[in-house]
Amino acid sequence: MLVLAVAFAVLGAASNAAGTAFQRKAAATVPQGGGLRLLVALARKPAWLIGIAGVTGAAVSQAVALANGPLSLVQPLFILELPFALLFGTFLLHRRLPEEGWWAVAAVVAGLAVALGAAAPSGERDLAPMTRWVPVLLACLGAMAAAVALSVRGTSGLLRAVVLGAAAAVGNALTAALLKTATSVLIDDGLLAFLTTWQTYGFALCGIAAVLLLENALQAGSLAASQPALTIGDATVSLVLGMFLFGESIRLGWWLLPGCAGVAVVVIGVLALVRTVPHVRDLAG
Repeated sequence: MLVLAVAFAVLGAASNAAGTAFQRKAAATVPQGGGLRLLVALARKPAWLIGIAGVTGAAVSQAVALANGPLSLVQPLFILELPFALLFGTFLLHRRLPEEGWWAVAAVVAGLAVALGAAAPSGERDLAPMTRWVPVLLACLGAMAAAVALSVRGTSGLLRAVVLGAAAAVGNALTAALLKTATSVLIDDGLLAFLTTWQTYGFALCGIAAVLLLENALQAGSLAASQPALTIGDATVSLVLGMFLFGESIRLGWWLLPGCAGVAVVVIGVLALVRTVPHVRDLAG
């Protein structure tokens, strides 16, 4: 089961990265503009259709991964989306990833492997009572709203990028938790139950909100400001939600030392990626 969770999580990260890269490639070939005309123009581009298929495949892969493994294992693996996006993007846009970029990709992968290997997240529950969902919803939605309020009042682009990136991370983690429960309902009780459970509509709305927050974070400041908050925030909040909602656990004691070291290497790798690759925002923004 855990092997399936890891495999589909990595597949989901790669699929979403490929989808993003293909959509950006298609968007670069159509006139600037918005609305229905832009959508019609993009729909005529094979690259855009491939991109939509990639994003759809990523959502399915994430659902399968969450159905077979703990939230605290699956969500951190989506950190790999950034390295995948760079690799796909450099190929599609005919650009070259510098040597520093390759070292940064290796750091992200190695750090993530060490951190997850040390933590060894485990858990088998997919459902949680409303007595646990209510405080989670209040805390997560409250944090997202507070971040938006702070960004509106803030005058610094760096501050807005950081707080909105953190808000998007909370939204991503909450979306995954809701998706985990909705997927479990679909598997155990069928389509009708899936369509009538509130978590199904919750993950759809929360997912849209997280995407909007991320887009605003990228507009507010550089990727170097928002990406670390998004990367570490998503993994951290997912860990907390997994433990509180689904009773998941990680190894503690001396295992925290290599775990923290792995997290530090991931952060260093992410920062190196967004600083040493000039076109990182075009490829993975």
